[in-house]
Amino acid sequence: MRVILAVALALSLPSTAFAAGGESSPPKPVVSCESGMVYDKKTKKCLSATNHRLTPDDLYQTVRELAYSGAYEDAQIVLAAMPQDDDRTLTYMGYTNRKMGNIKASEVFYSRALQVNPANILARSYMGQGMVEQGHIADAMAQLRAIRSYGGTGTWAEASLRTAIATGQTFNY
Repeated sequence: MRVILAVALALSLPSTAFAAGGESSPPKPVVSCESGMVYDKKTKKCLSATNHRLTPDDLYQTVRELAYSGAYEDAQIVLAAMPQDDDRTLTYMGYTNRKMGNIKASEVFYSRALQVNPANILARSYMGQGMVEQGHIADAMAQLRAIRSYGGTGTWAEASLRTAIATGQTFNY
């Protein structure tokens, strides 16, 4: 009964576009580098992920490109060069682990990301999608409510989790 109610609630909500906050679609890769390397737009070269010239945003963009293209292990190599207490790093460690089938590890990383930043709606969306994959719809609904309580109504994070709850289909970006 709760599952039916959760799906009914999700379906009855106003439809929103899958756009918001830079997380609306997979990034388009600029240049392909070897594993552990990151393309630096300034020097127009592939540099080691540990190179001091690269900013956290450079690394983050590369992680997104790799993760969304399915290169989860390569994404984790770059993530290892990023600040380990950063909620974006923890979110993508959760995402890549979940996509590689490491469910328990993904849950730990998502939880750590939310400890650092409870308002991280992307971590909540990805965590909620993992809950949908595991059949934990009530827990996914709790994440959806939290996304909305942090101002995430109308964002990609909210719409993708709402859709996952309603259809059982999760997203690869």
